[in-house]
Amino acid sequence: MTAHPPSEAGPSGAPPTGVPPTAHPPTDAPPTGVPPTAHPPTDAPPTDAPPTAHPPTDAPPTDAPPTVGPSVRLTGVSVGYDERPVLEDVNLELAAGALTAIVGPNGGGKSTLLKLIAGLLRPWTGSISVLGGAPGARAHDVAYVPQAEAVDWGFPVSASDVVMMGRYPRLGPLRRPGRSDHEAVAAALEQVGMATLAHRQIGALSGGQRRRVFLARALAAAPDLYLLDEPVTGVDAATQEDLMAVLDAEAKAGKTVIATTHDLASAAQHFRSIVAVNRTVIAQGNADLVLDTDVLLRTYGGHLLFIGERAVLLDDAHHHDQPAPGEVHHHEGDGTPGRS
Repeated sequence: MTAHPPSEAGPSGAPPTGVPPTAHPPTDAPPTGVPPTAHPPTDAPPTDAPPTAHPPTDAPPTDAPPTVGPSVRLTGVSVGYDERPVLEDVNLELAAGALTAIVGPNGGGKSTLLKLIAGLLRPWTGSISVLGGAPGARAHDVAYVPQAEAVDWGFPVSASDVVMMGRYPRLGPLRRPGRSDHEAVAAALEQVGMATLAHRQIGALSGGQRRRVFLARALAAAPDLYLLDEPVTGVDAATQEDLMAVLDAEAKAGKTVIATTHDLASAAQHFRSIVAVNRTVIAQGNADLVLDTDVLLRTYGGHLLFIGERAVLLDDAHHHDQPAPGEVHHHEGDGTPGRS
């Protein structure tokens, strides 16, 4: 049985009254109760300025991914909790449009890696670039969906209300959601197959339906980078296929999708690239990397059981690197969350 590192506290500043946390990493927010400003003020030209010239005719299509540097880059990064290291000397680079699965054993640092990229943890050593800047600098362009959601399931909030939370960082101080925000929420719910349950109280949904709603919240934010911790863990096969189809479409649109998973078969089937992690980056490559016996041995070690030439992974799917007290995990079934 794999030993787990000590408990890790989740990000502070959870919304009041039992509402699920927003899908974005924390920013330097204004006083409590005021949504953060999504964008810095625009240096707009004077009203009598001549109109902007039209772009050249050979410009790329508007839906093409921007030709910029890596979406995510980590160089020589180490981090831990208290004085206990969890990740050491991590070097990783992912381009825009990547659909990447992070695989590795429990306690190997998968969730911690996402939190570093989201700006929820600061590295002890090394440097991190996210969307061309420091982690958190473009927080409104990053959607982070943790595996565990601290939710008061009895609170009278609907699926639509939860998804609207993905729009808050873009609203600005004291602004109420407008028509475009409601349209974005409706479109996101439609994408994940939850439009007919938009007004259903969140606690009345099954585990798989909740995962759909949390992904819709991320979609409504219209981010450039998705950071998803076990997005399809504990859901049925149909839900898994539906959610991965949505993420695949986002990646094809030029968005960067990074998700942790314990399911190697799903990683090989649904993702285009793999990052194998166990205290550091063991290997990075195409999806067939999960079929490489040497990579599996170096990543999972004693977690593998060989039956003939076939490797069987012995791992508990429902633990984090640092499970916080009272974390709630979603599983398909009657909708009752289990606690770690």
